[in-house]
Amino acid sequence: MRLYLLGFMTLLITGCALPSKDQTLYQQIGEQAGLERLVDAFINQIGNDDKVFHYFKHTNITHFRNGFISHMCDVLDGPCEYQGDNMVQIHTGMNINEHDFNHVVDLLIKAMNEADIEHPVQNKILARLAPMRGEIIKI
Repeated sequence: MRLYLLGFMTLLITGCALPSKDQTLYQQIGEQAGLERLVDAFINQIGNDDKVFHYFKHTNITHFRNGFISHMCDVLDGPCEYQGDNMVQIHTGMNINEHDFNHVVDLLIKAMNEADIEHPVQNKILARLAPMRGEIIKI
């Protein structure tokens, strides 16, 4: 009986730690701390990448970080409302091609892995971002 009770208690404790399907994506990634961890990992991925760094070399990193955190917080149903420029305004004149766009998505996936975001949650995040593709690639 004791073993059964111990197993049941372990299941309850473990079950409480698992992300609930009722949680927002923002909650599933660890709220503000998790979002900041993800964005910082993404910025590091970009900063160490020769293929796409040229798109960002004149970027104010603090401004980009704050804007991306706010944007992602909004996209992931966090307590934020993004007030920055839209994707067309941000990317106009950058001439981002499909190959480089896909490469940046790969860097985001690496950042999500580094931030220990589970793959099903990653897929949901990418699905939320995917409709913006046409606003970013302009050739």
